[in-house]
Amino acid sequence: MILVNTPFDGCGYAGWSRSILISLSAKNKLGFIDGSCPMPSPADPTYPTWSRCNHMVTSWLLNFLTKVIADSVLYSKTAKDLWLDLEHRFRQPNRAKLYHLQKELADLVQGSVDIATYFTRMKRLWDELDTLNTDMQCSCNCDCGGKKKMQQFMEDERLIEFLVGLNETYGLTRSNILMVKPLSSVNQAYPLLMQDENQREIHVSSQFPTDGASFMVKNQGTQNYQNPVGSHFIPQQKNGSTSYKGNLGHREKKNT
Repeated sequence: MILVNTPFDGCGYAGWSRSILISLSAKNKLGFIDGSCPMPSPADPTYPTWSRCNHMVTSWLLNFLTKVIADSVLYSKTAKDLWLDLEHRFRQPNRAKLYHLQKELADLVQGSVDIATYFTRMKRLWDELDTLNTDMQCSCNCDCGGKKKMQQFMEDERLIEFLVGLNETYGLTRSNILMVKPLSSVNQAYPLLMQDENQREIHVSSQFPTDGASFMVKNQGTQNYQNPVGSHFIPQQKNGSTSYKGNLGHREKKNT
């Protein structure tokens, strides 16, 4: 059973665990690690079925750990215990990883890539930062408006980060986006920049003829200067003589 592509080796736990959660949810087995499907009493008629499913989920998890890590959780009683062990060990604030992501984000610019590639790279960094900053996300149900303001602040910050790294050729579109009040979201700004990029590509392609047209023009220019086949024109020499030689004979005229 394939849940993820790469076994977990101690690095990148946030991405690996998210892939596991998505896969288990799709197979309706998420309850065996999040506690929503607790272990019944051994006397309960459903216990054998639960035990079989628990062992299946446990084996899935073990198969997607490297041998060193798998050996350390091999004797966990339930899939939930195994999962909590991994959570406590590896879902710790990784300040070195946070620093690396923030630096990579600060250094990211569009450069020679297109808008789509640039945006994809930046969004990957944003998503990784979100997985590391789960404690900063508000989950309360208050009505003070603080949660909404914080969310708007983060959206504005990411829009600015996205616009800062763009090439200067998009300066006009960038200025138009920044003049909108309130600021647009990244998802609203992205299609505007894509449209600008597409228009530039159309404009550039219209400035140059196609290869076929270039070939025809070149051939026509060459034919205008070709002599008849088998004929050779010898320009006038310094002594005033002119010669013409053809396939049907040899004619030569000289001024005496």
